[in-house]
Amino acid sequence: MKFRREKSAGKLLLLPPDQIAPSPWQARTEFSQEEIDLLAESIRQNGLLQPISVRWHEERYQLIAGERRLRACIRVGLEKIPAILYDQEDDQVAALGLLENMQRRDLNPFDQARGIRDVMELWGCSQAEAAARLGLAQPTLANKLRLLQLSDAQQQYILDYNLTERHARSILRLPNKERMAALEHIARHKMTVRATDVYIDQLLSQKKTPPRRTAMVRDVRIFLNTINNAIRLMTDNGVQASTTKREGKGYIEYTIKIPTTAGSGSSER
Repeated sequence: MKFRREKSAGKLLLLPPDQIAPSPWQARTEFSQEEIDLLAESIRQNGLLQPISVRWHEERYQLIAGERRLRACIRVGLEKIPAILYDQEDDQVAALGLLENMQRRDLNPFDQARGIRDVMELWGCSQAEAAARLGLAQPTLANKLRLLQLSDAQQQYILDYNLTERHARSILRLPNKERMAALEHIARHKMTVRATDVYIDQLLSQKKTPPRRTAMVRDVRIFLNTINNAIRLMTDNGVQASTTKREGKGYIEYTIKIPTTAGSGSSER
């Protein structure tokens, strides 16, 4: 018998787990086996207190929200799983799954950022619009998306060593090629976020080089040209001024002779 979505939406169903397809917009990439086991034991003792959410899609049921609960039910060995049927489009499904994960149990910051990016692509909206729909401040959403500028290896290292989202944002201040070495230093010394910020500041300050000597040489040449132009101006106007230049080790000696009167010879200044 063909399923009629319009008559069943909102109803509670009992579904075999093998009839439930996973959500293609699941933001979470890692599931703690310990958490699944604890949830499974609770379900074994008390039953599933909150049904999972599904929709009818491409001739089968598809999970909207509740993958941890679904996995725990399968672990317990339930033959039928309580599920509430919803009539949702793709953009709604993606947003609901992401919001449930964000509200119920924190995603790691990179899964969260990927989830936000995916729903934005699905919605085809700006950061400001996505922030409003997800209940986030726009700067917060932008900072989360920036985390995806870290490479997969850098992201995994941060997760493996239990560094925080704020550690990750601080690392983003460095050029990509310097980030992994900095992460290793931060993890090895078990740096707090504040200590990490100071450390990154130090690395960046070391990159600021003093003015190059060639710049100073160029300034000296400009100064000497100015003197030569002044002498040339005087001689062009009948003043018999002259200069002599001697270069020593690390210095230039310039002697300028300007006559004080037309007929009195010259005096040195």
